[in-house]
Amino acid sequence: MPYASTVGLSDVGKRLLLGRKLRSTQLGETLLPKRIALPVFASDALSSVSYAPDEILLTLSLAGLVAYSYSWKIAILVAIVMLVVVASYRQNVHAYPSGGGDYEVATVNLGPNAGLTVASALLVDYVLTVAVSISSGVANAKSALPFIDGHETLIAASAALILMALNLRGVRESGTLFAVPTYCFMVGILAMVAYGLFRIFVLGENLQAHSAQYGIQADPRYEPFTGLVMVALLARAFSSGCAALTGVEAISNGVPAFKKPKSKNAATTLLLLGTIAVTMLIGVIALANLTNLKLIDAPYSHYTLNGQPVEVIEETAIGQLSATVFSNFPFGFYFVVFATMIILFLAANTAFNGFPVLGSILARDGYLPRQLHTRGDRLAYSNGIVVLTALAIVLIVAFKADVTALIQLYVVGVFVSFTVSQLGMLRHWTRLLKTETKVAVRRRMMRSRVINAIGLTMTGAVLIIVLISKFLQGAYIAIIAMAVIFVMMKGIQRHYKTVSAETALVEGEDRMLPSRVRAIVLVSKLHKPTLRALAFAKASRPSTLEALTVAVDPEETEQLVQTWEDAGIAVPLKVVASPYREVTNPILDYVKNIRSESPRDVVTVYIPEYVVGHWWEQILHNQSALRLKGRLLFTPGVMVTSVPYLLASSGKAEQRFERDDAAGTARRSYYGR
Repeated sequence: MPYASTVGLSDVGKRLLLGRKLRSTQLGETLLPKRIALPVFASDALSSVSYAPDEILLTLSLAGLVAYSYSWKIAILVAIVMLVVVASYRQNVHAYPSGGGDYEVATVNLGPNAGLTVASALLVDYVLTVAVSISSGVANAKSALPFIDGHETLIAASAALILMALNLRGVRESGTLFAVPTYCFMVGILAMVAYGLFRIFVLGENLQAHSAQYGIQADPRYEPFTGLVMVALLARAFSSGCAALTGVEAISNGVPAFKKPKSKNAATTLLLLGTIAVTMLIGVIALANLTNLKLIDAPYSHYTLNGQPVEVIEETAIGQLSATVFSNFPFGFYFVVFATMIILFLAANTAFNGFPVLGSILARDGYLPRQLHTRGDRLAYSNGIVVLTALAIVLIVAFKADVTALIQLYVVGVFVSFTVSQLGMLRHWTRLLKTETKVAVRRRMMRSRVINAIGLTMTGAVLIIVLISKFLQGAYIAIIAMAVIFVMMKGIQRHYKTVSAETALVEGEDRMLPSRVRAIVLVSKLHKPTLRALAFAKASRPSTLEALTVAVDPEETEQLVQTWEDAGIAVPLKVVASPYREVTNPILDYVKNIRSESPRDVVTVYIPEYVVGHWWEQILHNQSALRLKGRLLFTPGVMVTSVPYLLASSGKAEQRFERDDAAGTARRSYYGR
């Protein structure tokens, strides 16, 4: 029968979902040019323009309108920090182009514990990137699609599953698919800013956002807005605005995915990312100030009209600005809103590229399960993609897709990795300068060290501000999660090291032949599977061979013995009594007695098993065999051999396995690595 004729519906569905399989030699075909790498790796940082301004304004609203005058100053400070971080990471991608990113920098220069600290922070941050981006996309969509209200959690979880399916198709395909929406978002935001400024300064129009008509009732805790209260709130607003920096580190983790010259292309993409993101962030905040846009952080601050509190359906800053700027051009409004919604969903794609790669590197180093180091049909790290999706959905459901609640957990991890990475780069350049003699090279290294020193100073200061201002707002949850992941990874590494030590070859050990091999064939009834097991046992030429049955039912046992004798089988049948009608324990006791009589003997237990083609058939058969094997495997000096007997239905299962074999479902883990 030709192979194609055996293709089932499940295989067709898999190919439609993931596309054709790729050989390992086709990995070069998946590498990305800069025009595709920008939307793949920078969509997170670019999309943060849609919610970072919101978080600044929401936080400032706690002190009322008086605090809004600081929004543009905070935005400029965030932009400066972003440009410094981008400049710092341009040094990283040149120095460490292998894709380890912050983890590799910290491990090489500061030690394994520093590397694991960075890795745990990045893993948490990647999961939060997916949860925050998708939740924010749903929130922005409500400006044009009001029916979403009340169904945010379900829609966000569904979006995560769709992104998972797209990313399982491979980096290049997902990047090509996501490039158009990402560029649409950039064009939409920049056009909105340019057209808004044109209408205000050139045409002289008095553009006012919908929320400009309202006042703001401040949170009593932040009145009066002076002294330490003012400093604390401004620090909190700044730390919320620093969400705009998340995703910058993804490019340093994804250098291997770039086309050659990898480091140069990655550094250029970083520069493009920083320039575009800063321009959009400053532009949105400037428009928000010029149009008197307001946002509130309910239930702590409230809108007022004529001095009285009012209930208003809250819209995002982008939603309000696009409606205001494009008041005479509805297509522009819908274009910006839908582009923002899509880019926020796709911003999670940065994490879908960063998390699996980092997970693969950690698995390679023995800190995570080895299955995460395996590439799938499309040469993507499929297991990492699935794990990331599952964790993100858990967060989305737990926090009900609430962006403001999730954002409090968000910035801590990325600034931990920023700070430790910059410290590692300082050590890197200092170490190289000790041995470098060429003047031009030394000058370049010293310039890079100064850039990283400035980056360390800024990111360290921001990390302290974030920890102080956000700790009680939810950052402590992220810190606990990082600590749990750190301890878990240390435990996994300890396990792998223990297994490696136990299984390592030692001169003169475990090479002595056993005195005898004593074979036992388990018998429940005399039929074809039993005869096959007996034949296989004889073919292995053991020192002794006997059949063993457990007398659970006296009548059945007596009939089996009689049938055995009538068949003239030369192998002796041993009957073990079972007063309590057990099967497993009597067999275990019998085998252990043989071992205790002669510890240097090896006992091989042959178990006949049915091979079936359907899961429900497996439930009906082999349950006693599975329990017995599970117990015998823990008995020293005992080998367990399953002797399969193929039932007719097993042919269908064999066809399925043949179709899926090339997918490598077990891959490395099959061989006990």
